[in-house]
Amino acid sequence: MDTSYVWHLFHLHRKKTLVIALLLTLLGPDLRAQSSMRYRRIHLEDYEDKAIRYGFLFAAPATRFNINYSDAYVNTDSAYQLYSPRKVGFRVGFIMNAILTEHFDVRLTPAVSLYSRSVEAKYPGGTTRSEVRESTWVEFPVLLKYKSKRRMNSRMYLVGGGSIGIETNVRKREVTGSSRLVTKNRDFAVEYGIGFEQFFEFFKFAPEIRFSHGLVNLFEPVQGNTANIGLQKLRTHTVTLYLNFE
Repeated sequence: MDTSYVWHLFHLHRKKTLVIALLLTLLGPDLRAQSSMRYRRIHLEDYEDKAIRYGFLFAAPATRFNINYSDAYVNTDSAYQLYSPRKVGFRVGFIMNAILTEHFDVRLTPAVSLYSRSVEAKYPGGTTRSEVRESTWVEFPVLLKYKSKRRMNSRMYLVGGGSIGIETNVRKREVTGSSRLVTKNRDFAVEYGIGFEQFFEFFKFAPEIRFSHGLVNLFEPVQGNTANIGLQKLRTHTVTLYLNFE
């Protein structure tokens, strides 16, 4: 009698255990979801309410010349390699962003850029020659921006447009000299890139990668200039890392 009673106790506990296990299996995902849900504050919720926003930027452009060789490079020049290495400069500027629609903006980012572009030649026997063109440019990019839907405090965007550049530190001795690389002081470039916006409590931070292809031939031929040998066209090519703050 006692043994049978004890067995029934275990039988009841086993049923209860099975019921509890079944409930945990059914309710487990909901309980885990509720425990994992945490409140996340959305920063700058009224950001799109203003039609125009302002900011500033810092950037590190890696730039070089795209070279088109002249017939003299093949026929008369003794150099076996003529190239333009990529050099890193510095850029600082302002941002004016005008909202057009939910997904499109127009951006103006005037900036001052410090460049150091060069053309280097290698000769048999290990001799090298380097013509460095250090310059300061004022640039006026006008860009169309396509932005994705905002997810909490972040979103992606694409930009594309054009930029006008004007060199500001032109020195006459380089124009009249006979042994320095001479370039024009006006440029126009096509630009495009991709960026990521992160909204914080008081500002928006957006790292961006942008590519720039110059359309103007900056090469300035000067009669008797030894730095001109082998060159026919010089166009700029730049890859820039931007740090945008708005």
